[in-house]
Amino acid sequence: MDTHAFASLAHVRILLMPVGVISQSKFENYASEIRTFESIRLGDIPADQKDERARFMPNPLSTGHLQLSFPTHPPPRSHLPLSLLRPSHFPLAVIGVAACTQTDSLSSIYAQFNASLLDIFPSEGIYPLAKNCFVFEESDDTNLNLSDNLPGLVVLPNMMGNKKLYIGTLLADLCSQIIGEFGVVIQALESPMGNEYLNSSSMPVIPPLSEIPSPLNGMKDSLPPLPSHHSQTDMNKSGFALSAAPNIKRTSSGPGFRSSNLNTPLARKRLSSIGVTSSHARLFKVLGDLFLLSGRPDDAMVWYSEALLLFKTSQDFAWHGAALEGAATVLIIEAWSAGHGLQHSATSMREPWTDVSEKLTQATALYYRSPTTDGEPNYSLLAYLYSSCVLRHSSLLFAVWSAKGWGPLAFTTMLQPGPTPYLPPTLSRDEGNDWAVLERLSSISGISRSSIASVLAQLHGPWLLHLGPRERVAILEAMSSLYSCLGYRRKEAYILREVLGCILDLIVCGREEDGLSRMSSVPGTAGLGFQNLNSSNLGGNYSGVGVRLSDSTDGNESILNLLKYVCKVLGINLDAVRLVDVNQDQLLHNSPAPVFYDDSEEDNYELYGWPELQVGVVREAVAVAEALPDFPAVAQFALSALKTLKPALSTGDQHHLYSTSSRALAIARRRGDAKSVEYWSGRPIISITVAPLPLVRLPIEKPISALKPRMSDITPILTGATDPFLYNPRKTAAAQGKILAVQNEILEFVVLLKNPYIFDLELESISLSTSGVSFDTKSLRVFIPANSIHEVVLSGKPLEIGTLIIRGCFVQAPGGASREFTLPLSTNEEQERRAKSRSILACEIGRFKYSGFEFLPWEKYSRGKLKQPVQSKSTIIPPRFLECKVVPEQPLLRIRRTSVTHGAVMLYDGEMSTLRITLENVSALPIDFLRLAFDDSTIAPAQQALAEGDLSVFDTYETEHGLIHRPVFSWNKDEARQILPGQKLTLSVTCVGKVGCTNGTIHFSYSHVHRHQLTLDAPPQLFHTRQLSYPVVVTVYHMLECYGMNILPFPSHPSDDTKAFDASGKDGGDLHLGDETNWCLFSIEVRNTYGLPFEVSFDRAQEGTLPLTITRTVPPGSMSRIVIPLKKFILSEEQLSQPIPTLSDRQFVVQKSKLSDSEANIQRELFWYREELFKHVRSRWRESGGIRSGNLSLRQQRMTSPMLDTIRMTKSRIDMSLVSYSNSSTEDTPITYRSGKYYPRTDEFVYLRIKVTNLSPSSWIFTVDLAMEPLEHVVHEGVLIDLTVGELKSGQSREVEIALCFLACGRFEIFAEAKAFQPLRLDRKAGVGKLVAIVQGINT
Repeated sequence: MDTHAFASLAHVRILLMPVGVISQSKFENYASEIRTFESIRLGDIPADQKDERARFMPNPLSTGHLQLSFPTHPPPRSHLPLSLLRPSHFPLAVIGVAACTQTDSLSSIYAQFNASLLDIFPSEGIYPLAKNCFVFEESDDTNLNLSDNLPGLVVLPNMMGNKKLYIGTLLADLCSQIIGEFGVVIQALESPMGNEYLNSSSMPVIPPLSEIPSPLNGMKDSLPPLPSHHSQTDMNKSGFALSAAPNIKRTSSGPGFRSSNLNTPLARKRLSSIGVTSSHARLFKVLGDLFLLSGRPDDAMVWYSEALLLFKTSQDFAWHGAALEGAATVLIIEAWSAGHGLQHSATSMREPWTDVSEKLTQATALYYRSPTTDGEPNYSLLAYLYSSCVLRHSSLLFAVWSAKGWGPLAFTTMLQPGPTPYLPPTLSRDEGNDWAVLERLSSISGISRSSIASVLAQLHGPWLLHLGPRERVAILEAMSSLYSCLGYRRKEAYILREVLGCILDLIVCGREEDGLSRMSSVPGTAGLGFQNLNSSNLGGNYSGVGVRLSDSTDGNESILNLLKYVCKVLGINLDAVRLVDVNQDQLLHNSPAPVFYDDSEEDNYELYGWPELQVGVVREAVAVAEALPDFPAVAQFALSALKTLKPALSTGDQHHLYSTSSRALAIARRRGDAKSVEYWSGRPIISITVAPLPLVRLPIEKPISALKPRMSDITPILTGATDPFLYNPRKTAAAQGKILAVQNEILEFVVLLKNPYIFDLELESISLSTSGVSFDTKSLRVFIPANSIHEVVLSGKPLEIGTLIIRGCFVQAPGGASREFTLPLSTNEEQERRAKSRSILACEIGRFKYSGFEFLPWEKYSRGKLKQPVQSKSTIIPPRFLECKVVPEQPLLRIRRTSVTHGAVMLYDGEMSTLRITLENVSALPIDFLRLAFDDSTIAPAQQALAEGDLSVFDTYETEHGLIHRPVFSWNKDEARQILPGQKLTLSVTCVGKVGCTNGTIHFSYSHVHRHQLTLDAPPQLFHTRQLSYPVVVTVYHMLECYGMNILPFPSHPSDDTKAFDASGKDGGDLHLGDETNWCLFSIEVRNTYGLPFEVSFDRAQEGTLPLTITRTVPPGSMSRIVIPLKKFILSEEQLSQPIPTLSDRQFVVQKSKLSDSEANIQRELFWYREELFKHVRSRWRESGGIRSGNLSLRQQRMTSPMLDTIRMTKSRIDMSLVSYSNSSTEDTPITYRSGKYYPRTDEFVYLRIKVTNLSPSSWIFTVDLAMEPLEHVVHEGVLIDLTVGELKSGQSREVEIALCFLACGRFEIFAEAKAFQPLRLDRKAGVGKLVAIVQGINT
């Protein structure tokens, strides 16, 4: 493409043309060697011509330069009318570049060179003026015949050392030919006929010089004399005879920018007016152009000045403007020559670039006012001249601005801009967007960016529609490049959109000419822009699919890159969804390296730009990609827009983009395209959880120590197995973080997916991403409803033992590439990392401290990630993922049959029943470990009450006693044995009726423990069991109630009237109880609340007594009282000093009530005597007339202190009697004793004999206290308090006597109370005794 250099009017264009079979790389290599010559010194150009060809030849001592440029593309044929108006626009010479091999010959190369010239240049044109063919030898063994006379063909041997010097000499010779031909052209134009051709139209075309006829009659027609200058040509030379002007082909552009050749005849003038009425202004302008091209700017300025004087009085605006452009170029060349010290101009420049800018401004206005005639539709050429002039003016200001002012750097930029004309050395690619650098250039140079942009803005207008496609693309490209260097990105993007429109218009038009891609139902596209390429505007039967005649896609990538850049400037990230190679993606899918996805960008995404404009540009981008066609790019653009512009897209746009992407991906897959898009909709995974295993398959981890026999039979329900604490937070945390799976068994995961769009989202494949042990999983196809959260279940089998890590999921959209989304656990470290990332992004959002591309949301996100502090490898905490521990294969057990009908059992309270359950091993592994555990509805409330700690000591013990010693279910452990695969085992479970029990569960824990060990490693310390549960519905009828328990003293009777109880428990027997003071009566009431009578039996079992059973029949709704004699008993001090036990072995049980020591002692005595009582008395029931029986519990009965005093045997027994002694005898005489009473006489001394017997198992020291009623009528000897008895061993007795005398008749009662002493211990009431005396008178 033309770079539109400012000094292009002074450039001698030499077309470089490949000849023969030569590769592009070789051609570019040879062309680069030729392009190193940007200028040729005039002194190096040979000037040996003597005729008219010497007219423009330089002086051998000239110090100027001839500026060269080497394009590789000729101008279009439609520009032929500019051959005289703008000679610098055409190649003045052609250099053919050929590569010679062993099989090539010079004649064939020369013939191909000439044939190529005829194809490129029209026969009616005057260019090129010279031609040459450079043949480069590729090897030294070529067989070239150098004797052939082939003019213009030069061979450059491979062995030549300094080719550059030789090429420079050849170029100097070629330039000499070009300058010589300038004289021939001017000689033809100076003739009357040539001048007539020159003024025949606004844009004349001169025929080939060989076709201009010689004068017919030998007359010498001449033009009027020209102004006298040192470079004046000889105008007295013979002219040419006038001939009919030939038909000249013109090129015009229609509304569709389609080129068509029109044969428009030139306007003819009368022969008599030739050379008379035609002005010399155009001839002078041509002379100035040729002198400028010849490197003689001073002579060119003279002729430009003469032409401008004549143009002022004419209406030839186009030629006038061209002369002004040439004069402006001369000024720059003179300044460049002066800046380099080559020559000095006499003209003083008051302001460096003002004169040049004014001339170009005037030229622009002249081009704008240039009229066109009806017979000459030169709109495209006039628009091209106007656009070139505006670009020249903009290039002037831009060169001065970018070079930091007027100087050699600015001149060099304007003369030879180089390969990057719009990126001068003062602007680097990295600093191109820096606002400070751009404003600094403005302040230094004195030219503002806005002034350059205002001049450049004159280019854009409706006249661009008259340009040909190639010219329009070149002009728009130059505009966009200037806007880019000036820092006006949005203006650049606006122009680049039109560039894309032109390119796509050419592509579509080219396919229309092929006649293959258009369908009959599709109307033709007309005009510029994307609006006609939008697939939404096409017919319903047309999908916008183009037919590519070749498989080359070289240009597509450039168009797409340009499109992405335009969208990036407008705040659209078309690379938000990446294109990936399908084959490489499969390798990544199999790679164990994790791919982390951070959703912070998605959560904090900030819209940037004008949403309405962005939506329109996205539609155009999709239409461009469809027109190429590039279907992966279509899908990438559509899905990127859905991902980043979702808030700005309407419902219809979202549906359209999604359907377009789906269709494009399907076509790309069908065509076998290697590229596809990654998954685009953010992270679709919300959470991944392990689906709970069925209870029958759930493995339970146990320590190997659980296989050892337990020292205690206390049920683990209360003891907590190995943990004695009621609450252990470490054990709870460990249990929550451990997930167990079984080898070769299905493991299911519940995955929550989200769809934030208004259309149903289809996932072609979603599968688990795992590491660790091998995991066999299958992918699943999923449809997620619009704007919803969807739950799917993914399953697989772990194939090995170890740790299974679930990192996330592989997700693949239809036709897209698979992408891994990781989902770390929400640990404290992960939450902290996400919080930091969100805070950094939130800090970037809404802040305007960035300019240009730095403010784009995705750029700020990348910059935010760079701002995060860099952590060392030692401090980086890797993310944690969901883990499952895979245990070895486990056996499976099922219940084959049971003896329970419908799983329900109905029992009386205390009744016992046996359940038979048959188990079957349905796995391939044997079962060598089997344990049964039970649960019922009474356990949970009891455990809750125990945990709360609000129960008293007695209630706590009774609750624990009921759980441990009266379980609802029990079994015989001896029935457990090994169950081989396919075998059955029948177990018996005992069920006891317990009031309050409504249901229960029998748990069978089993495992295959003794496995064959394949390695010599230490045996594992853990094993795993499975549990099979069997629920049972229990109905318990509460039919008998016991209440009102009491312990009564045994009644005293006279020995002759005393009755005893026989062994059968019925009254009237002859079995005497002996000493009645050692007995008491146990009394309790039994009430029947059921509708059937029951027989209730109470059994007495005491040492030293015969067994006794009392049986009563309790009718329905009635109550019976049972009384049974009990022998008093006494417990040892060691037993009474023991605290009330805790059956569950719980530690740290703190009582809420604080008791004193005496109260605690009384509480312990009540407890232990109650327990001993229940050992001696037991009760049972039996259904009257039936076979059902059971035990009747007395645990609900309480013992009180009076009951304790009654049942407890004292430490000593006190026997009192009254005796008398005669005066002479030492033997005692008994006092009359009858019916438990003594009958002494008044006024007689009697002796009260007190016998104390130690009944306790230990030795004690006893004293006795006496009390008498009424004491005032009794005379006694000594004191009545603390009568010393002394130390008595166990079973030892001792008597104490005291003299008494009753002073009155009547009833007297004497009480005795023994006290027992031990070191540091005192029992105030070790024994009591009572004596009743009926005192009679002497005469009675």
